[in-house]
Amino acid sequence: MGKKILVVDDDAMNLRMAEMILKKKDYEVRKADSGQAALAILQEEMVDLVLLDVEMPGMSGIETLDAIRERQELSQVPILFLSASEDMEEAVENGEYAVQGFVKKPILPQKLYERVEEVC
Repeated sequence: MGKKILVVDDDAMNLRMAEMILKKKDYEVRKADSGQAALAILQEEMVDLVLLDVEMPGMSGIETLDAIRERQELSQVPILFLSASEDMEEAVENGEYAVQGFVKKPILPQKLYERVEEVC
């Protein structure tokens, strides 16, 4: 298996799609359907990259990002935001968040591969 990627999204279809795309390139995929579930996984194991949905009920992607960055052992883990929002894409490009990039939804396989390869 390749590098380990945690995909965090409250939409089950998006989780399955990302997993299917990434496994084709031999990435090991962990999935979480909430920020809380992501933090629980990160408590148990390290990953090489987090793909983090921005808009989730309960704990948003931004709140999840803050919680991840607060933990010393996770402070350097690369994170890519997932969102359909063009405003969020612009905010990421302007450096407003401590993330390594952005993947636009709906997820296109080639775009996902490119962004993951850039940071992983």
